[in-house]
Amino acid sequence: MNKVFLIGNLTRDPELRTTQTGISVCSFTIAVNRRRQSNAEAGQPEADFFRISAWRQLGEICAKYLAKGRKVSVVGTVSASAYTGNDGVARASLEVQAEDVEFLTPRGEAGEMPAYAPAAAPAPRANPGYGSAPQGGGFVQVDEEELPF
Repeated sequence: MNKVFLIGNLTRDPELRTTQTGISVCSFTIAVNRRRQSNAEAGQPEADFFRISAWRQLGEICAKYLAKGRKVSVVGTVSASAYTGNDGVARASLEVQAEDVEFLTPRGEAGEMPAYAPAAAPAPRANPGYGSAPQGGGFVQVDEEELPF
């Protein structure tokens, strides 16, 4: 099973490209802090950097709403490749193909981020007998007296 779950901050603004066949792909890098080791020096925590590729609509949404410094959660698969650098040294590279990206930076922090509702999500429906019609963001207004606890 090849599945990775990462939470980190974007190290730079995302870059959106289009393939020759017209498919959108967004590339960005996130820094994921390591848990402190007992002998770690004071200062910046150690971080690992992951290159992320988000394709099609997910990539377009990432390019539109993400920016340097924003915190994200990425779920995807890891692919490894080997290459020879310009200096002749063999190198390896890891890249994450994003299946799901969740924006974690709260609204109002790092600039105002517009509200986002995934296009693939089903339209919210009112649940008869439990509150009123859906409000913004797919939530249903519920009267506290209706709660069973």
